[in-house]
Amino acid sequence: MNRRIILSLFVFFSLCPLCLCGESSDPVRLTTDGDFKEHLSWSPDGKRILMTRIHEGHMALWVMNADGSDLKPLITPDPKTPNFDASWSLDGKRIVFVLDKFNGTDGSLQIDTVAADGTDDKTVVPHKAFEEAPRWAPDGKRIAWVSTRDGNQDIYTTDLEGKDVRRLTNDPAPDDNPTWSPDGKKIAFCSGRGGHLQIWVMDADGANVRRLTDHDGIDYWPVWSPDGKHIAFTSNRDGDYEIYVMDADGSHPRNLTHCPAQDNFAAWSPDGKKIAFISNRDGGSDVYVMEVK
Repeated sequence: MNRRIILSLFVFFSLCPLCLCGESSDPVRLTTDGDFKEHLSWSPDGKRILMTRIHEGHMALWVMNADGSDLKPLITPDPKTPNFDASWSLDGKRIVFVLDKFNGTDGSLQIDTVAADGTDDKTVVPHKAFEEAPRWAPDGKRIAWVSTRDGNQDIYTTDLEGKDVRRLTNDPAPDDNPTWSPDGKKIAFCSGRGGHLQIWVMDADGANVRRLTDHDGIDYWPVWSPDGKHIAFTSNRDGDYEIYVMDADGSHPRNLTHCPAQDNFAAWSPDGKKIAFISNRDGGSDVYVMEVK
């Protein structure tokens, strides 16, 4: 989900009342600070979880152990350069993310990478427009991201030097949240091209675009399971935002969370047995983890 609606989500999560979740009481709560969070990403070795967190008024990347311990900033905090929405390389050695360098009252979004310890910053996609939602290809050779450089919110890929830029989507509606299949052959994404945000998939070169979900609600933030057989995503089709999972062809969608709170931003564990997500079910915005049955 892009930066332009973060503030509205922040307000919404802050105002949602404490609620009980019945069947979904099984998830384990990993954080208890209640700060607004989004954009979860589980490290390939399963030991750490990366997130965007707004803490003391500053948006930045934070990382913690997979059990919720040792929550700390990834990069030395700088209020003048928010950083957010990150993705691990498959070898776990580097992280790609959005860096926002303020230019007066406007932001100048660009795509950077850092080593897993937050050092060795390198710019891959310099600011040209809104540069967002970077995702590392499984082979580590390319990065998919979202840009408005050609006048519309579309999905692009580039090599690690910021060269060989390829535009994958070209539709008047916004395209967002690209996510690579584990074999690198496909990219799932959300798009408004059907009238409202739904989940779509295409080949990694942008060909063979097809729709996976189709209803009157909103679906976004798709993420492939490590075995490539399923896609988890966020949907409000049942009246509030929940975590769903479906087969990779869009069939057999099912609600995993069943909670009147807002559940969002699923991230699979590397073994495919668990999903971490963000929820305000206990009154704040915190990270939870549940087993996938």
